[in-house]
Amino acid sequence: MASKILLSGHYEINCLMRKIAFTAAVFFFLQGLYAQTKQTEHFSRTWAGYFNQTRFSDKWGFWADIHLRTKDDWADGIAQNLIRLGATYYVTDNVKLTAGYAYIIDFPAAGHKNISVYEHRPWQQLQWHTKYGNKKMMQWFRLEERYRRKILNDDELADGYNFNWRLRYNIWYEIPFYKKGTEPKSWSFILNDEVHVNFGKQIINNYFDQNRFFLGFKYQTGKHSNLQFGYMNWFQQLAAGNRYHNSNVARVFFFQNLDLRKKRP
Repeated sequence: MASKILLSGHYEINCLMRKIAFTAAVFFFLQGLYAQTKQTEHFSRTWAGYFNQTRFSDKWGFWADIHLRTKDDWADGIAQNLIRLGATYYVTDNVKLTAGYAYIIDFPAAGHKNISVYEHRPWQQLQWHTKYGNKKMMQWFRLEERYRRKILNDDELADGYNFNWRLRYNIWYEIPFYKKGTEPKSWSFILNDEVHVNFGKQIINNYFDQNRFFLGFKYQTGKHSNLQFGYMNWFQQLAAGNRYHNSNVARVFFFQNLDLRKKRP
């Protein structure tokens, strides 16, 4: 019986890895095709982020993440700051519902060269975790309502906001280097992909928004914290529909997952 369960687990993992590899291969093929027929700009960026998920009780917790992103040449100017907060409801230990608010600042760039642009972003999320032996998988669906300040010209903001919905699907997979799995001072290999899709009345040409494909490593700094770093390809379609950004990103994220519940005797 145990051998059948083990074989079944290995079969599911192999199927998952094949699906991820196939999705990535199709994505990079389409990306190359777009690069030949569309106008694509290339960038080298750095993303730094801090994530905190704190559990207060069996049912309730808190979410926070903060980001700093550069414009080009890895460290040439700040492109964006983001802070996101949320309240989390634990359906089970492995299934969570979160709702919250994010505030984003896009610093001067093409189309608003001398001013920063602000965005208000309520969001809702379903997140769940799965284990395959010592391997871990996390997935989420996130819905966002994006209120972005209108731009008059390079020097002025206009009155009001543009609005659209955005749906995000994220899959994250961890393969530990040690049979015992994740423990302090241990290393893992991380594979991650997230696709974003726009919809709403003001979306005309770019229903596909972007894809973020990440390969990297995780170092477990403590029982409740870890550092993840590596390479991310960020491919984004702009609102015009025929313009794309293809960015090589050095991504460094620090995670804290705290449990403040009283220990049961």
